[in-house]
Amino acid sequence: MEIDVWSDIACPWCYVGKRRFEAALEAYDGADDVTVTWRSFELDPGAPAEREGDNAILLAEKYGMSREDALASMESLTQTATLEGLDFQLNDSRGGNTFDAHRLTHLAAAHGLQDEMKERLMRAHQCERELLSDHATLARLAAEVGLPATEVTEVLASDRFAEEVRDDEALAAQLGIRAVPCFVFDRRLGVSGAQSPDVLVEMMERAAAEQAD
Repeated sequence: MEIDVWSDIACPWCYVGKRRFEAALEAYDGADDVTVTWRSFELDPGAPAEREGDNAILLAEKYGMSREDALASMESLTQTATLEGLDFQLNDSRGGNTFDAHRLTHLAAAHGLQDEMKERLMRAHQCERELLSDHATLARLAAEVGLPATEVTEVLASDRFAEEVRDDEALAAQLGIRAVPCFVFDRRLGVSGAQSPDVLVEMMERAAAEQAD
């Protein structure tokens, strides 16, 4: 079974969804026959290198709510993340453009380290207040997961894998994906949102049954 997962590194719900998806794979009997590909998706393609301002105010402005409601929403999400073993730092996270970080996940895929790179980038952004548009930061994180330093430097200094990122986003648009995370099973079944492991296992079982027909 092929499972494509569209997500943005800067999306906290995508990280929660990743944890729940991992739990679903552990519970699914056919996990050994599953191939997972992490697909690129930018929630804000036009984001600056670093977004300035109070995170709660930025969230409030985006969704038309008060700062107090934004803070409550962030706290609720932080508590949800805690249940998944994640220590979110949403108040102090450094938002910015994620395009180069997505390019690194494609480099990592070429080295069989895509999941490791995706995980490290998400943790760095959501839990460690790292700025993922900064090339020195990206190079350090890539080194931690074992990517060749010379190749990482070459990728960041060029537009290599830019087309692959855009292709992922174009395919998402073609499939009608507008919200992430989005899990697509064998390009036939899909579900958006940080779904529970039970829902994701059910989707995998449905996809496997359709494949067998």
